[in-house]
Formats: sequence, structure tokens, C-alpha cells
Amino acid sequence: MPHSVGLDVSQKTTAICVVDAEGTRIWRGDCPTHPKQISTLVSKHAGSDAKVGVETGAMTPWLVHGLRASGLQVDCLDARRVKSALQMRLNKTDHNDAEGLAQVVRTGWYRAVHVKSLEAHQARSLLGARAQLVGMRTRLANMIRGVLKTFGILPGSERGMRFDRRVEHAMENSPEVAAIVQPLLVSWRHLREQIAGFDVAIQRRVKADPTCRLLMSVPGIGALSALAFVSTIEDPARFSRSRAVGAHLGLTPRRYQSGEIDRSGRISRCGDALARTLMYEAAVVILHRVKRSLPLKDWALAIAERSGPGKARIALARKLSVILHSIWRSGEPFRWEPETAAQ
Repeated sequence: MPHSVGLDVSQKTTAICVVDAEGTRIWRGDCPTHPKQISTLVSKHAGSDAKVGVETGAMTPWLVHGLRASGLQVDCLDARRVKSALQMRLNKTDHNDAEGLAQVVRTGWYRAVHVKSLEAHQARSLLGARAQLVGMRTRLANMIRGVLKTFGILPGSERGMRFDRRVEHAMENSPEVAAIVQPLLVSWRHLREQIAGFDVAIQRRVKADPTCRLLMSVPGIGALSALAFVSTIEDPARFSRSRAVGAHLGLTPRRYQSGEIDRSGRISRCGDALARTLMYEAAVVILHRVKRSLPLKDWALAIAERSGPGKARIALARKLSVILHSIWRSGEPFRWEPETAAQ
């Protein structure tokens, strides 16, 4: 049987441990955290057919893809699931953690975590950076409003006039307040320009991706939602059933069952938070902005009457994730009206 290898990764160095089929330690050491140097040591002490295990972490995608490119068989282990196994050792050291990971790989008591491609991580970074700037712009605008309210200045909400222009118009007769707010407005404008640049990059990326264009045929799904969903799921074959996608995005309720007790709680909120948020926003768009007749909207409105609008939005967001996965697998665009039976 091939040897098993555990890698405990830190920013500068990686602890390596090699064990045989019986669990006996053969070699352990450390080297700089770089795929080329790690693969050289693993091939030397464990062979090219060794099974390598590494925990989830910030540097894991780069290392996993680099090690796989060198011909090694690498599995990514969920750090939360192997935590209990690593805590069984009395002393916590990097070398002990590496040996614990090697023993977990040897026994096979784990389920490998999917590692997204570097291209998917680039898309996620693009969406994450835009979301961060949008949050900063919102917080800055709220701060500006708070400063103005202190002096009784209300910028109003006139349509057709941008926020910074409304603020400048409201401060025309208050130069002292303007001296405080103007630097904040400069930062607000700069954030707005950077967000617009991200929007252009996202539109360009979505336009070049046929899968994103296919998913955008679903009502409520725009460029942001489509790109977030595609970069989160990446491979539709990962899920044997489309219904599993809702649980993957954390849109299914938690459940606690023990003896006679069996209760459901709020949604789990596990998985990708940005994709879950965008699915929820798409559900809100369908419920409040789509005017065309849509059975999906009627289904959600019926839930709203029985259980309230909050649960209806969550249910519709979960339904949208299932529909998107099904459309992705079939390759057929969304149909607004159900097919009528032949007369």
C-alpha cells in the first residue's frame, strides 16, 4: 500500500510526516512552504504514489494545485472535522499535527473537500473586493448623513440627483460643515469610481462565459448572481441532485432530532455567504419587481400568505439555487410558462 503523508502548513514553513500502511512513522521534517520543494521531499521519502493530506486554509488552493501538477495525489481535509483527531495528542506541535493528518489519511476516516480552481478563486476575489468597497461606500454615506443631521442639514432623496451632489447642495449655506464633509465626499467618489471599474470587469467576465449567460435567463439573476453561483459551484457534477445545492449554500433549516424530540431551526447559513446573499436578493427582485406572470412567483406568494414574507424569500432563494443547477446541467434556458399539454 502507498505511504500516507500529512502536511501542516504555515506561512513560511510546512511540517511533513510520512507513515506506512501500519501507521509507523517513517520520516518527518519541514521545508519552506512552496509546492515544488514540498513535492520533492514527499517524492523522496514517500514515493510518487503517496497519498497526501492537507487541511483547509488560505494557502491550500495554491499548494494543492501545485502539488497535483507535480503528479502527487492530494486530498484536502476539512480543518473542523479533523480538529478532534488532532486534539487527541497531548502536545500540540506542527510535527504532531502533521503526523495526525497522516494517520487520518491512512485510515481513510475523512471526506475530501473540493478545492476550487484558481480561475474560480479569481472570480471570487473579484466579487469579494467589489462587495467590500460597496460596504465601505455605504458606511461612508451613512457617516456623512449622520454628520449633517447633527447640524440640522438633510440632503433629501430627490430622484435624478446623485448623493454627493445632493449633499453639496444642502451644504451651500454651511461652509464650516462643508469643510468637514468635503474630504469624506472625495473618498465616496473615489470608492464609486473603483466600484464602477469592478462592475466593468465583472460584465466582461460574464459576457465571455456561456454558463453565466445561460443562468441569466432566470428572472432575478443578473451578472453578479450568475458569476457568484458559477464560481461557488464550479462543477455541477459535484451534486448528484439539484436539491443538494440549497443545503450547500446554507439555505436549508437546521434539524435536531433525538428520541421523541425532532425540531427544525433557522437556516444553517453554512457555505458561501456572498452567493447565499445574492440568491436572497434575486428572490426579493422576483417578489417585488417582476410584473410578468410567473408560476415561481405565485408559488412564493402562496408561502408568504401561510408563513410570512421572510420564509417565502428564503424558500424562493433555495428554489432558485435548485433551478440554476438544473438549468446548468441540462443546458436549456429558463422557461417562463410551463409547457401546455398537447390537445
